[in-house]
Amino acid sequence: MTIESAAEFDVRLRREAMAWLTVRTNDGLDPISTRDLLDFSIDGRRFRLMDAQRGIRKPAELDAALSIRTVFRSEGATRPYEDSAGPEGLIRYKWRGDEADHPENRALRAAMVAGLPLIWFFGVGPGMYQPVFPVFLLNEEQESQQFVVDPNVAHGLVRADSPVEDAVRRYILRETKQRVHQPVFRATIMRAYGTRCAVCALAHTQLLDAAHIIPDSLEGGIASVRNGLALCKIHHAAYDSNILGIRPDLVVQIKSDLLDEVDGPMLQYGLKERHNQRLMVLPKVRTERPGAEFLEFRYELFQGA
Repeated sequence: MTIESAAEFDVRLRREAMAWLTVRTNDGLDPISTRDLLDFSIDGRRFRLMDAQRGIRKPAELDAALSIRTVFRSEGATRPYEDSAGPEGLIRYKWRGDEADHPENRALRAAMVAGLPLIWFFGVGPGMYQPVFPVFLLNEEQESQQFVVDPNVAHGLVRADSPVEDAVRRYILRETKQRVHQPVFRATIMRAYGTRCAVCALAHTQLLDAAHIIPDSLEGGIASVRNGLALCKIHHAAYDSNILGIRPDLVVQIKSDLLDEVDGPMLQYGLKERHNQRLMVLPKVRTERPGAEFLEFRYELFQGA
């Protein structure tokens, strides 16, 4: 019988943790609570994947950090550490404190040097996190006291000592949005709307999307809960196609020429009968409800379509 080395345990722990998170989050569709995170175990014993008190989790059994955490921020609030994007589109993760030799910063540096995958837990509500993995630490910017986080898209494409070509930057921005921003936005919207469609109250996760009110392709299409709606796939497609609109007073409108069509029960019950009806589901927290300024802008697009 061979004895597992510390390095082998490290590799196995990260692999098993990410496999477990894949299952528990429905392949990344759902967030996970701090309570449910306590269910993870390895070799028959519970093992904490996230540090509830610190942003960086470095288990005693490992030489490097296992996970990083970004706390939930309610609308209008600020985080103790603000993670920002750099010129190539990758997100930065701030040091713990302002000392390079802080043990948690050393743990992140060890993970960076070894090229180890980490789990990034994004707060999407009180006690709720969207895990994004694997992510890697690509570089350290000591002057700014931060690490460059790569969601497994920039290896071999970005160097600290050279500028990034525009085509590469567009690719990194697109992939980072898909792998980081979209899952976090979705989890935040689903939590706010209780995993129900705002228009029809459908509650099946696999059939729901997080829709932007102002599209993220337009200026002003920010990834904020106030610029989002939980919509089933039918109503999302109708909203994006300007078949369905939502007035600033939260009343659904259906395109006039569609109201005269006769085309089966989906059109009748799924769309036509929602005309002039208020949204069925809204966030309980008033500051998370759709922003009037976003709805007004989008409703003008609907009227002009």
